[in-house]
This record gives sequence, structure tokens and C-alpha cells, in this order.
Amino acid sequence: MATSSELFTDPQRHILRSGSLGAADAAVEALSPRSFPDHKSKVITGAKINSGFSAASAKHFKRSNSCKSGQPKKGGGGGKGTWGVWLEDGKELHIDRSDPNYDSEEVCLFLILLYTEPYKLVETPIAQSLEEFKDKVALLVGEYFATGNVADTASDLRDLGSPDYHHYFVKKLISMALDRHDREKEMAAVLLSALYADVVEPEQLAKGFTRLLESVDDLALDIPDAVDIVALFLARAVVDDILPPAFLSKSQKDYPEGSGGLRVLQICEKSYLMAPLHAEIVERRWGGSTRTTVAEVKKKIDELLNEYVESGDIAEACRCIWELNVPFFHHEVVKKALIIAMEKRNAEPLITSLLKESAGEGIITSSQISKGFARLSDILDDLVLDIPHAKEMLQSLTWKATEDGWLSASFAKSLSFEFSLPNSQEAQIFKQQATVIAQEYFLSDDIAEVVRSLEELAAPELHHIFVKKLILLAMDRKNREKEMASILISSLYFEAITIDQIAKGFTLLLDSAEDTALDIPDAANQMTLFLARTVVDDVLAPLYLREIDGQLKEGSLGAEIVHMALSILSARHAAERILRCWGGGSGWAIDDAKDKIIRLLEEFEAGGVLAEACQCIRELDMPFFHHEVVKKALTMAMEKQNDRLLNLLQECSNEGLITTNQTLKGFGRVMDNLDDLALDIPNAKEKFALYVQQAKSEGWLKASFVVGSAINMPYA
Repeated sequence: MATSSELFTDPQRHILRSGSLGAADAAVEALSPRSFPDHKSKVITGAKINSGFSAASAKHFKRSNSCKSGQPKKGGGGGKGTWGVWLEDGKELHIDRSDPNYDSEEVCLFLILLYTEPYKLVETPIAQSLEEFKDKVALLVGEYFATGNVADTASDLRDLGSPDYHHYFVKKLISMALDRHDREKEMAAVLLSALYADVVEPEQLAKGFTRLLESVDDLALDIPDAVDIVALFLARAVVDDILPPAFLSKSQKDYPEGSGGLRVLQICEKSYLMAPLHAEIVERRWGGSTRTTVAEVKKKIDELLNEYVESGDIAEACRCIWELNVPFFHHEVVKKALIIAMEKRNAEPLITSLLKESAGEGIITSSQISKGFARLSDILDDLVLDIPHAKEMLQSLTWKATEDGWLSASFAKSLSFEFSLPNSQEAQIFKQQATVIAQEYFLSDDIAEVVRSLEELAAPELHHIFVKKLILLAMDRKNREKEMASILISSLYFEAITIDQIAKGFTLLLDSAEDTALDIPDAANQMTLFLARTVVDDVLAPLYLREIDGQLKEGSLGAEIVHMALSILSARHAAERILRCWGGGSGWAIDDAKDKIIRLLEEFEAGGVLAEACQCIRELDMPFFHHEVVKKALTMAMEKQNDRLLNLLQECSNEGLITTNQTLKGFGRVMDNLDDLALDIPNAKEKFALYVQQAKSEGWLKASFVVGSAINMPYA
């Protein structure tokens, strides 16, 4: 609540402090509307002011000495203890000193309140919550020094909440490390680098160092060499790219000559950062005290990236990144890789391929990729000195990453430079054509025509736009169109649109969920069902939902939709309910087809009549869904140990009944589910590898289909 000093002006405070409002008749004139020329039109008009509100005791109403009841008059003019009648706006407030009820004390206080701006509520942090935060931080830092577990510390700090207090954590961490061994100092430096941007915002980190500089004189009373150690921490932060060098020059003017804070900044700049090979010296000052120093990790990252640029072996590079075993520091891999792409233009395709593969395999998370781009953006001004066109090159790399789906568009737009989309005209044209294709599909229900139309556009890199547009158009229509849209996505998967483009389409859709909800009130619920339905139809794996969630802004409507979809999918009998979510729309074509496929395969497994089974597949009249036949046949062959089912697939391939692409898609879907199948069929992976070998040798599976290790089996 505002204090009295904030509520009144200087003249008003003088009157109140005088303690003699009863003798302040002159103040009435001073406080009249004419004394407030700049005041907004807030004049309360009335014939009289009849107030019993005493200034001597503002908490209580004065008791009337007259025989009148004090109730308002019939006309609303009021009696003793009322504010008088309200007249038309714009008239002056009239004060009659000859009135028997006139009281200068009451009028004076009334005018003060009348011409004072309303209270302003100001949010202030509760002191108790800060104290609790301080206690928890001290325990957290002590536990980190004991265990050295960066991931747990990061998780615990997130769970504490109160991100506005993280500057205190930075200060406390360094303060507690000052009087400990080199091991703890190195651990503190490593932790700050790991938490930067992921958990602790750059502004909070800088504020933490500022608070530390302000308290250096006090720290030096207990720790004689505190000035030198804090200077080294500051230099280490600059070398680790978590504080910009400009922080030093800007901060020096904030401290008086001879102060501890100024001495820290001067020692950091002159003794540590201006020395030859200063980065190596600073990084190794506490080196050897932890199992892996930041300097060693950076050196390994440089070596693996340089080796990759020379050899082009993307699998080996991914393995090396994985073996670093520092997932919290992968942003350094992204940053270094992007710098190499800028310095060596011929290496750019290799670098982008490596980052895309690392993101797709889940080796580097989306948050670490975003952090790497953000760190490079922070040092862009310094980078321009060595690479003149660094800004334009970073814009180009950002655009490519966004288009390939391993950097979210919402984050790209939040970077410090203005993000513009090249070839936007081409995207606009494709968007218009995609709208026409989707609208025609809702009229004709011709999936084959959609496939032909997309092939004619010859822009597979823009197929995510079609996915987004299809769902947006369906959301504003009836259940029939929603069901048709779900069926079309399932049909186009792998046949015409890759899974990455489908996932990217949903990411773009969820990015703009807030805007969509303005036009379609039920947008959140419908997007949830579309997303869940895509998982039930085996188009997107649940893992993709986690990846999509990582690309969305925390707390956004899109992120909430992903969480709701995961919650729905985890319920009992979720698949049956989700398959029927657009009830009565299109006759349950996909659901019925799956039942028919299972029945025909069971009949073939029992009777073994090839011609009849092929005829049943032909009568399904769903060539876009034949991958389900392949998937179910392979799964049933594993479950029942009956390899005769593969003869059916070979016969269908020989007759051209099941296309090569549908066969490839079916094998791919089985491979994606191998880990789950292995829970029920222990030798599922071995059997699948044999089926792949047999299909290739008999010529009905492309040789490009590659089976990897028993744990991870990527396919081309």
C-alpha cells in the first residue's frame, strides 16, 4: 500500500504535519480546485460540504452535536456526516463558510483526499519468500559441492522457482566457493556455464556478478584474496562466453575509485584478459581439480568438429558428441559448429547436416540448439570483426535450421537481429495452392488426386505448410471434414509427406495456437485431438510429441496442447476413443480397414490360400493404407512364428498389389516399434533382421532399407 508520503503533495504534507487543521481556513482556499491547474477533471460538485469526518482522528467519524439525525436529506443533499449532493459535471465546488455545519478541518482533509490520485498497487516480493529461497540455495550449493551432479542441481534450481532471485544464487555459489579448494571453484565455474540461458537467464547472471562486486569489500574481511579470486571468476565467465566483455567496461564507471568492485574489474581486465594466451591460462587456473574441465571439453569439441569437416563421417561425429557425456554443454557444440560454417563456407552443408542429424537422433536437445544460436547471437558484434558478413550468414543458417525443423520458428524470431524469411513469396504461393488442394479434397474425398497435386507442386520442403493449412481448414468445418483430414494425413505419411514435415506442420500449428483460438474458440481441444489421433494412427510416435514440446515456448497454449494430448493418450482404451473422436464423420474407414486386415491375415495364416488373401487386400480399395498390411503381417509372423506370412507379402509385391513405397513404409513402422514388440516377443529384433534380409534377397524390399544396431536401427 502507498505510504502517506507517496499519497500527498508537499503542501498537503506540510498541512498534515502542522497538527492544526482546525486553524487551517486558509488551507481550504489553497486546496480548492483552482490550486490544481494540471489536475484532471475530477471536481465533485455540490451545493455544500457537510462533513463529519474528523482530521484529528481519521479512523473514526465525529459524532454530531446537533439534534439532527445526520441522515441524507430527501433530495440527496446529505446531513451531518454525508458528502453532500452530486450535481452536474463541470460546475465548481461551492464551499459556504457561513454554513452552521462548516468545519475547516473536515473540508481540508476532504479536499486533500479529493485531489489526490488514486492508490497505485505495487507488487513487491515478499521478504519471507526471499529468505526461504536463500536458505534453500545454500543447501543446494552445499549439496552440489558434495556430489558434483550438474543435472540434479539444474533440476533442483528449476524446482525452486523464483527465477527473479537467480542472481542471488549466482552470488551465493561464488561466495561459497571463495574459501574452498580449487576443485569447488572449478565446479562453480562449470555449473555457471551449464546453467547459463537454460536455467539462469543472462540478465540474472550479470546481475549476480554485479551484486558480488558490490559486496567484495565485505568478503575481503573474511577472505583476504577475495578480490583476486572474484576477478578470476569474472575472467572465467568472459572466457566461457557467459558474460560479454562489454560488461567490464560498462561496470567500471559504477564504482568509486579505490573500491573493491573497481579493483576486481581492473585486475580482471588487465591481469587476466589482456595477457597472451589468456583463455588457456584462465581455463586451466583451477584445472585438474574436477574430472572434466570446461577447457578439456571445448578442446574435444574443436577436435571432433574439425575431424568431421575433413572426413564427412556423420555417424562417427554423432558418436563422439554422445561420448562427451556433457548434454548440458551441447550448446557449445552448436555454437562452435556454426562458427566453423561461417569461417569455411564449403563446410556449411556438412555442419547443417550434422546438427540436423544430432537433433533428429535426440543427441542434442532443442533447448541446447536454441541456446547455441542465442550464444552466437550474443557475440555477433565481436564476430563481425573477424567475419564481416557474420550477421547475414547467421540469418541464413537460422532460416535453414527453421526450414529443416531442428530450430523452432518462434525462437528464431526472438533472436536479437531482425529475422526475415527468404523466398517468402514462394511460400505464399504454395500456401494459396495448398488451400485450394485441401478445399477440393473436402469436396471430392479423392486422396490420389491430393498426392498427384502435391507431386506437381514439386516443393517437398514446404509440405509442412500443407499439413498446417489442412488442419486449420478442417477445424472450422464439421466432423466429416475433421475425420477426412486425419485420414489424409495418415494416407500421405511416407507416400507423399515425410514424418519430419508432418511434425514440423504440427509445430507451426501449435506455435500459432493463441492466434487460432481467437477465431476458433474450441481450437485447443481440436488441436489436442488432431495431435493424439496422429499418434494413434501410427504417424507420429510419442517421442515426436516430446520433441515438439521442446520447441514450443514454456507456458504457451501450444505446450499445454501437447501436454493434454500426452495425457489423453495415457488413459485406458485411449486409442478406441480417439479413433472415434470425430464420431459419424466418414464411416470409420481407417478403423474398419484395420479390423479387416487382421481378419484376412488370420484367415490366410490358418488356410494359406494366397489368391483369396490377395483378393481381400484388393477389395479393401485402400492402396494408400497397404503399409498397414505389411506391418500387421510382419508382426503376426513374429508372434505366431509363422514365416509363411512373408510369402503373402512377396506375392502382393510381385503382382504390384502393394507398392514398393508402401512395403518400405510398413517395414519402417515395424522397426520404429521394435522396442515395444521386444517386450512381448523376446527375439523380435533378430526375427526382423532376418525378414529384412529375406525380403531384400527376394527383391521385394529396397536395398536402401538399412538395419542398424539392435538398439537403434535407422533406415534410409
